[in-house]
Amino acid sequence: MSLTQRVGWRRGVFALAVAVCIAWAAIAVQSVKEIALVIGEPWEDMRQRSSAVIDPAIPGHSWFNIPKSDARLRFTDPQYGFVTPLARFFTVSFTDELVRNVRMSPQIEPLLLDDTLKVVLDLQKQWRKAGWTPIRIKEDPPFADTPQWRARLRDVDKGGTSYWQAGNQYQAMLVVGRFEDNKRPEEERYLITLALAKPWVRP
Repeated sequence: MSLTQRVGWRRGVFALAVAVCIAWAAIAVQSVKEIALVIGEPWEDMRQRSSAVIDPAIPGHSWFNIPKSDARLRFTDPQYGFVTPLARFFTVSFTDELVRNVRMSPQIEPLLLDDTLKVVLDLQKQWRKAGWTPIRIKEDPPFADTPQWRARLRDVDKGGTSYWQAGNQYQAMLVVGRFEDNKRPEEERYLITLALAKPWVRP
């Protein structure tokens, strides 16, 4: 095999490897399940739009259902939309076959503090960009990666809460607290809770 042939063969192998990596990445993205919704819409609209499987609503009842797999939330409001990481704890409530609220932990396991802050700061960044505003900031300021916030979150008796509002349409509550992870008893792990609904607290 000549030098030119060897160079061409190596280029071909490299191009094939790149193509395989791109294909795997595309498959991975497509395989991420999501619940795509807006608060107040018909339950069946949410089910048809979502790639994650969730049971039908029960006519005439107020209750909740849980996705059949880990799933992320895609909030599809054209102005106030955002996306969460994958969640294992994820409930969507309904009343009269309409989506009423969401309560979830946007994570699939308890996280270390650095990873916890990445999640909550990314959510806050998405909200700010989409026009959400923090409320009740005197009592519950937005999360930040500061020594003061880190110390507060490490305190098992404190933790943190932040409230956000989208116009007069939606509110979000973000809560972070220490979590005793029996699988990793020597590590500081944290649980994030996100609640989303029509406004329920005064700004």
